[in-house]
Amino acid sequence: MSLYIDPGTGSMLFTIAIGVVSVAVFFFRSLLLKLKFLVSREKVNIDKDHQKFAIFSDSKHYWNTFEPICDEFEKRGIEITFYTAAQDDPALSKDYKYVKCVFAGKGNATYSRMNLLKADILLSTTPNLDVYQWKRSRNVKYYVHIFHAISDPSLYKMFSLDAYDAVLNIGPVFEKQIRKLEELRNQPNKEIVNMGLPYVDSLFARKKSTPDIKNDTPVVLLAPSWNTNAILARYGSPFIKALVDTGYHIIIRPHPQSFKSEKEMIDRLMSEFPNSDKLEWNRDNDNFDVLNRSDILISDFSGVIMDYYLVFNKPFIYADFDFDSSQYDAYWLKDDPTWLLSTIRKIGSPIDENYSENIKSIIDKSLNNTNQNSMHDEVLKQGLSNLGTSAKHTVDYLINKQKELTEEK
Repeated sequence: MSLYIDPGTGSMLFTIAIGVVSVAVFFFRSLLLKLKFLVSREKVNIDKDHQKFAIFSDSKHYWNTFEPICDEFEKRGIEITFYTAAQDDPALSKDYKYVKCVFAGKGNATYSRMNLLKADILLSTTPNLDVYQWKRSRNVKYYVHIFHAISDPSLYKMFSLDAYDAVLNIGPVFEKQIRKLEELRNQPNKEIVNMGLPYVDSLFARKKSTPDIKNDTPVVLLAPSWNTNAILARYGSPFIKALVDTGYHIIIRPHPQSFKSEKEMIDRLMSEFPNSDKLEWNRDNDNFDVLNRSDILISDFSGVIMDYYLVFNKPFIYADFDFDSSQYDAYWLKDDPTWLLSTIRKIGSPIDENYSENIKSIIDKSLNNTNQNSMHDEVLKQGLSNLGTSAKHTVDYLINKQKELTEEK
């Protein structure tokens, strides 16, 4: 007698199997990291005093997210400690009175220190809390996540937000994804507050006071995301050569993570295409100038697309290939297309693997396309809350939440 499994049940069993395998992989990775901590001899600084507010940043590139928040704490005369894993973080050169900026240590020492932190509230952009080496401290009452780009929560790696107590949501369109993931994993609901993004507010303010740049030759900015779904991994050096052959000035700005996770590839590409009068590699910590002086952006699924479109109101081209969601929370939401990927397909110009013959014509056509502006206000309303006031609202929320936590004792 043959065993029959209907398609619905089969799909459910397959999803369960994927979930079990994923959990097992993360468990053994976590175990390996714990063993590394046990054998590590790095000196770990331990903060003895309990703090009301703390921030953790794993990279200097997120200072643009945290600076408006730290400025708001400073303005109100409220103490907060900003911990950074980057020894060259711009925060460390700030002359604050109430905001204490601290280098958290090198390597494992950073996470060891954060794992022992004592605070009422900790705010961070770092995903995968309690998945890799960064663990919840038993002496931190409340973990709050803030995003660093206008992009879907489901475009994070799997389980990225599961261990957070609250999420400062970018805009109303994203709440559904977070709730759906909680439902699929049988998790309690996090607190979700539509907050916007402080660094985007800063971009808008800076753009308002900065004149447009008129280039004699079009300046093309290639600013991809990282990993196997990104342009540099998919298209590689032939794509860069095709861009250079257009005769336009090309700026390549890899994702900061590429210099860590894809170092061999980046080193090879930078060696093959060194800086010249036609091409430059950009690693500025602040991306405002490079966004402002370029005429068109080429990207993939990076959140920089929305910065470029909404703040600078310039055309962009997106890489049109199938997105492999197997590493991301989007895998769990197969029937729900991500907002970012579906939106850029409505307002951007596509480019696929047949780019070599028509890349210049696609750029020229996109530069002259005025229809991309038609959805600007709608996209802004969907994807971003509290435009211009998100830092103030963020600090208001943190202060009120801290009072609520201490009153519960």
